[in-house]
Amino acid sequence: MRAAIIASKESTGRILRRFKLRAAKRLGQNFLVDYNIVEKIAAAAQLTPQDLVLEVGPGLGSLTQGLAESGAQVLAVELDPKLLPVLQYTLAAYDNVKIIQGDVLELDLNELTEGRPFKLCANLPYYITTPIIFALLQKKLPAERLVLMVQKEVAQRMAAAPGGKTYGALSVACQYYTETELAFTVPPGSFMPAPQVESAVVVCRKRAVPAVKVSDEARFFQVVKAAFATRRKMLGNSLRNLGLSGPACAEILAAAGIDGRRRGETLSLEDFAAIADRFAAYLEQKGSGEQA
Repeated sequence: MRAAIIASKESTGRILRRFKLRAAKRLGQNFLVDYNIVEKIAAAAQLTPQDLVLEVGPGLGSLTQGLAESGAQVLAVELDPKLLPVLQYTLAAYDNVKIIQGDVLELDLNELTEGRPFKLCANLPYYITTPIIFALLQKKLPAERLVLMVQKEVAQRMAAAPGGKTYGALSVACQYYTETELAFTVPPGSFMPAPQVESAVVVCRKRAVPAVKVSDEARFFQVVKAAFATRRKMLGNSLRNLGLSGPACAEILAAAGIDGRRRGETLSLEDFAAIADRFAAYLEQKGSGEQA
């Protein structure tokens, strides 16, 4: 017999009353109460019984239940220790779910997943979305597919193309490591309490190799960060955030074939790669791996 659906206002209210809990604003808790959305996220993850799926922030277990219904092995990492007994209660019917208490930014996820390829699903708190996404991507974990529910504005930034105001460092990082697609939007009423903004689900399919080849990945992201640190500045000025002089910036940009009057939001991944490679070469010529 199938367990009672957790993702409904009635079930969520009942669970909160039973455990005398309220959503913690400091942890950005908004509990998912729409099982239709749960099913759409699980479908987007393309789970099979052979899969390992890592869930970040299971909350009361509403999305966890949908993931577990696929038959996949689920590792759910929950930061709030108060929710551990709740999850043990709500997910008691699923022997394919393991709950881990901890901060996903501090846990050794390779050790946790035993080095196995996995898929990642998460309903990320708005206040810490970007740091978690950067960390998950840059740790180079064997994550084949990331299905992330985030604030709609963040989702648009993740999938944005060059040339618009939503395109930034997050866009570059996501698209460097993954094929990024905004899958569908989620209205505020799908949560309890309802947030004041819309959410969206983004699917990130991990690339076998990054989208562009670079000689030094650390330098690549240094350049990206510098270019977007002061969005209104032209590259000839914004790259000074790398500790470079004006003439050095001009030399690097000329070697990369990039007009120094352009701004970071107009650059493709290929443009950033060209600048980063010339930046790395410039530092090597100067005989230092540090700032010039």
